[in-house]
Formats: sequence, C-alpha cells, structure tokens
Amino acid sequence: MVKKYCIVISYDAFSQDNWAVAKELPHLKSLIQRGASTTNVKSVYPTLTYVIHSSYVTGNYPDKHRVFHNNPFQPFLREIDQDWHWFLSDIKSPTIFEAAHKKGLKTAALLWPVSGKAPITYNIPEIRAVRGENQALKILKNGSKLYTLALEMKYGKIRQGIEQPYLDDFTTACAVDTIKNKKPELFMLHLIDLDDIKHFKGTKGTHIDEVLIRMDNRIGAIIDATKAAGTYDETTFMIVGDHSQLDVRYKVYLNRLFADHGLIYEKAGIPKWRAYVQAAGGAAYLHLQPGDDEAHELALTLLQEALHDERYGIEAIFDKQQLEAMHVDPRFEMMLEAKQGYCFDDDYKCEAVIDLHAQGKVYATHGYLPSKPDYTSNLIIAGPTVQQGFDLGEVSVVDIGPTIARILDLPLGETDGRALVEAFK
Repeated sequence: MVKKYCIVISYDAFSQDNWAVAKELPHLKSLIQRGASTTNVKSVYPTLTYVIHSSYVTGNYPDKHRVFHNNPFQPFLREIDQDWHWFLSDIKSPTIFEAAHKKGLKTAALLWPVSGKAPITYNIPEIRAVRGENQALKILKNGSKLYTLALEMKYGKIRQGIEQPYLDDFTTACAVDTIKNKKPELFMLHLIDLDDIKHFKGTKGTHIDEVLIRMDNRIGAIIDATKAAGTYDETTFMIVGDHSQLDVRYKVYLNRLFADHGLIYEKAGIPKWRAYVQAAGGAAYLHLQPGDDEAHELALTLLQEALHDERYGIEAIFDKQQLEAMHVDPRFEMMLEAKQGYCFDDDYKCEAVIDLHAQGKVYATHGYLPSKPDYTSNLIIAGPTVQQGFDLGEVSVVDIGPTIARILDLPLGETDGRALVEAFK
C-alpha cells in the first residue's frame, strides 16, 4: 500500500492582498497551477492566531474548541509576561494530531500553536519562556526532547531569538531535515515572518514583497526536501493563511475609561477590577466580576457612550445572542469591534486614545471580524489527487482539519467544517 503524506504550512497573515505578487513567485505559482486554490478563506472571530489554529486542527469553531484568545485572561500583566494557550490540553475538541496518533501515523510539528505536550512524534512547540523561565528547558519539557536537541545542535546557530527572518529560516532548516530523515506522514509547521513584518512595518511597501520572496524560497526548500526524500509524488501540500491584517492609526484603551469611573482601581498599590476590557487587536472581550450588577450597568453605560463618540473608533458592541451566532466562546456575554484604522489595547494608565502616526509609529494588526472588507486569506492545496487549476471559492478555516483528515483517511469526528472534497479527483 502506498503511503500518503500531508504537509501543512501555516503561512501566518498570508492574505488576499498578497496574492497578486505571491502567485507569480516560482514555487507558489507551481503549486497553484497543479492544485486547487482560493483567496477567499473566511476566518473565525476573533481573528487571532491561536484561536484560528485551534479551529484548523479540530474543524470546529471557538464555541466548541474553547481557545478564545492567544492568551488566557491575565489582567494587568504585561503581554510580554503573559502565558499563552501553549498546550494541546487547552483545546476541548478532538484534534487531527490525536487522530493521527491513534491511527499510528508518524507526525511532526514545528512551532505549531497550541501543540505543547501533544501526542506528536517529532514536536518543537511554539512556546516562550516568561517571567524568568529558561527557554530551552521549557521547549524540551513540552516537546520532543531528543528531536529538539538534535535540531538545535545542527541549526541553532541560524536562530537569533525570535527575530526574523532568522526564526523562519531555522524552522525551514528543521523542516527540510525532518522531511529527509523522519518522513512524517503528517507534518504541520508555522512560518511567521510575514505576520511579524506587517505588525511592525504595516501592510504595504517593498518590505512585504521581500518577505513574500523569502517565504516562496522556504516553500521551495520544503518541496525540494520531499523530492530528496522520495516522498514528493505521494505528498499533498497545503499552504494556508490564517488571517489578514489592517493598518492602524489609533490605539484605544477602554480600561482607562473604566479606571476613571472606579471600575478599575488600586488597593494597597495592587490593581483590582470590577470590569475589564481584554483586547484582541481589532476586537475585545468584556470581563465582568460575577454578581457585581452595579459594575455591569456602569460598564455598559460607559461603552454605549463610547460607541457614539467618534474618538474611540468602536464599530459595534455585540451581545450574547450575536456572539452565539458567530460561534464565539459561550463564556462571554459581550464583545467590541473596532473600526478600520483603530485597535484596542489593555492598559488603564495611559491616555484613552493614542494617535500612533503623531508618534511617528507604523503598526498593523488583526483580530477583527472575518466579514471586514478585503480581509480574507489564501489557501493552496496541491498533490497527487488534487484537481489542477481548481478554484475552491469561499471556504473556512474550519475546513482545514476535515480536509487533512480526508487526505490521510483519519477519523476526526463531528466537525463544524467540511472536507473540501470538490478539490480532489
């Protein structure tokens, strides 16, 4: 029986506005021509990396897999010090990793979100040391020890912390090595260069084209590795962008409003909260202390007033019924959506609205509603059983897991998404 292989490359922030340039680069162009593709991948809400990747591997929306943000709720803690949803146990739906493990497939993952301590044969999870932890020990503890050590010895000199392009160059070198020497049947890796550059330099400019070229070269190296390994003819490649990004001029700190009205306060120098806005880039969650009806009423009043004040850039306030329709984690009763050009942040001590351009800063982010105009991302599927030049049309990030399951004949169970069977011969 011929083995089947599937390589999934999460091309972070690879969105429809990048398609015109990317589709003319040699390696992506080849995959597009011999496979199925679309620029109309709709994401989940909020459009954050860890939420989306949890939907990838489960085929479910956040109301089922329960990863609602990159970070668990950690009020008043700087983002650089916060824990993230690093561990597979944070996902409350069955995953493609577990399905492959149960079937006895050899699997690998490189810097894949929410994969710590997963039943993956060869795993270097995306995980970061915080609050004085040791980075190397944390990765070894939560991934595959011998595999990680071997690749670190071979390629560690490429990496310079989390700086790009070095981090993705390291990941690519590890991927090439893994394909040649381990031949995993399911291989999922996360490349972050494009997302990083958009965040800190904006979504337009020559810096974007430079990253797209680097990314195409990385994809080419991975394809070439399958040829060297003798697995190319049996490998299905999936290249998928998780979200778009939008340029931001104004950062909005709604917790400053709460602090000005006593909903956030300090007691013996320690900050406390009765209501708190947890920012998710272009969206935000409202947290309320249970049983504090007065705080609930005041918070709603303040947010409704801010909604009608142009300075705060709030596009909408969603109630629980609306959130249920969008498959948002059911623990939340209210979310806020920012207008284009605005995003939310957590701090309560700075001004409520900061003009980044006035400070000479360029910034972009995501998290916004999937239905924002021109906010979709891209998907390419190419392999031995995929129809050549096929237009996939509108698909969803929840279709990724079921499609992987279809390629590898895995039982993923009940999912919100569907296998994209029309793409196959």
